[in-house]
Amino acid sequence: MMMETEMAHTQYRVDRPRLLGLVLKTTATAIAALKTWQRTVSRRRAIADMTPDRLRDIGHAEAPAPVLEIKAGLVTNLISMR
Repeated sequence: MMMETEMAHTQYRVDRPRLLGLVLKTTATAIAALKTWQRTVSRRRAIADMTPDRLRDIGHAEAPAPVLEIKAGLVTNLISMR
């Protein structure tokens, strides 16, 4: 009498509709991120091309310009330290 042993087989099944849904969702997310990035870049370029008067007209604050602050007596102090 010959005994047949059955081995456990795991079947891999790709759920095609679920996989397709995942691919579509990932693609849609990537496209939305690209469009958002493109809008941001175009806005930054448009603002960079505007004059300070136009920026004030649209209510956009000017970029702070670097300011050099020199206190009274600084040069005297520096010369005396030599």
